[in-house]
Amino acid sequence: MVPARTGGCDGLGRGYPGLDMWVFPLAAAVVALGFAIALGRRFLERRRPYLAAWTISLAMYAAASLAVAAGALFGWNRSLFEVYWIFGAVLNVPLLAAGEVQLLARGRLVAPVTWIVLLFIAAYTIAVTRGAAVHAIALAEQLPSGKEVFGDGTPAHRLPQLISIPSYLVLIAGAAWSAWQMRGRRELRDRFTGTLLIAAGATITAAAGSTFAALGNLPAFSISLLAGVGVMFLGFLRATRVRPEPVTREPATSD
Repeated sequence: MVPARTGGCDGLGRGYPGLDMWVFPLAAAVVALGFAIALGRRFLERRRPYLAAWTISLAMYAAASLAVAAGALFGWNRSLFEVYWIFGAVLNVPLLAAGEVQLLARGRLVAPVTWIVLLFIAAYTIAVTRGAAVHAIALAEQLPSGKEVFGDGTPAHRLPQLISIPSYLVLIAGAAWSAWQMRGRRELRDRFTGTLLIAAGATITAAAGSTFAALGNLPAFSISLLAGVGVMFLGFLRATRVRPEPVTREPATSD
């Protein structure tokens, strides 16, 4: 656990060890917002439900990263931690997983059912988090952990284990299935590589990021936030890259 802050704060963040770490979550928020905008534009063009789910997920990622940056710079309060916990620790992974299910599954009921499940998950997450008791002393850490803020084993503390981890497994299984279906197909090489990069980025955030968050390691967590979303965005750009059609010359004809 990173030691608790000592001393006061003058409003600019001085007196906080590792102050420069706010730059990384702020950069992650900017990248995630750019990613969300790119996905949103694609949704407006194609009107696919999975693109809407991914757009909302990346917007949540941006909001959570911004909350981490603000907490690292100015100090944490309940509202900042709730934004980080609800949007970052719990809800953005289910939206990514739901988008993967909507992309791969067939049937007219898939999208409506997944949206109903997502609404239930969101309502439950917000209700549990907002209704939870908070240990104010835990907010004095550079990076408060849910275990310390809500209490070990409380419903709010268990939300990521109940929701995010199963959702991550669904996301990775879907990405692995997609990659397997595309293997060896030269025309789908960019999509294959992009899918693997998206899965790798999600793993950086879900596995490494969650571990560092639980340990209260702000520097490592901040870097993992940026690295994870950066790799996912790179995967999206690779998967959606349009290759120019090869130019074929017509055979010359003699008069």
